[in-house]
Amino acid sequence: MLKHRILFGLLMTALFAGLAIVDGWLDGSLTASAQGVQATLLAVLIAAALSLGCVELGRLAVGEGLVILNPVCMAGVALLATAWYWPQFVPIPQGVYLLLVIAFALAGMFLQQYVRFGTVGVLSNCGISSFCLLYLGLLGAFVLGIRIDVGLWPALMFVFTVKCSDIGAYTLGKTFGKHKLAPRVSPGKTWEGMAGAIVAASLVSVAFAVVFGIMAVWAALAFGVCMAVAGQLSDLAESMLKRSAQQKDSSNHVPGFGGILDVIDSPLFAAPAAYAFFMSVA
Repeated sequence: MLKHRILFGLLMTALFAGLAIVDGWLDGSLTASAQGVQATLLAVLIAAALSLGCVELGRLAVGEGLVILNPVCMAGVALLATAWYWPQFVPIPQGVYLLLVIAFALAGMFLQQYVRFGTVGVLSNCGISSFCLLYLGLLGAFVLGIRIDVGLWPALMFVFTVKCSDIGAYTLGKTFGKHKLAPRVSPGKTWEGMAGAIVAASLVSVAFAVVFGIMAVWAALAFGVCMAVAGQLSDLAESMLKRSAQQKDSSNHVPGFGGILDVIDSPLFAAPAAYAFFMSVA
């Protein structure tokens, strides 16, 4: 299990990096000559992954007797997650775009609720669908925000730092873990694993900062610590959802991980923190 998780974790991160680099080459970001629309391939990947996350979250919701109103919610998540992409075509501020998508998605949820269920379960179904919209769409939007507002290499720095912190946490936790971090939520998580996450994230963050000149070493160390903590807390948030639904994994589609949600959980809350960090040190 440990070997498979490390292998597939590194492979997925490498594939993401390869696609992001090809994307940057196509839009000119790699040569500092970017003009026009940026991050098209990345926007498609993020929208697709988070939309699939809606389906998996819907399976967890069933365990609580709730219904996520797809496909309206999936469409809303895809549009929300790409909030930094579409204003490249239409001169509209991201904040206004986000509010419009949320408003129309909520209206669409009520319409789908009425057509499918009438007045049965309005609060529960629209409530869990709204949560899905914000949890996946709003939090996930900051990944593309980092790529477009900050740059390609900072975006890869963020992804590698968070995912390597996951690998560090899992490896040290499985090997040396004795002291439980949050036993009521995730019995497998330990303080030793958190230490592994911080060490791995800091090393990767400093390496990116030095090689690509993104930020000072002291800032990179702080970034690594922040991403490790945010990533582990984000992972615990998804564990709460699974435990509430009495499920071990969101699905079994990804070897060594479980489902799409189990892969993308740690970057979700880490992405807004990373965006704020990059804006602060710029």
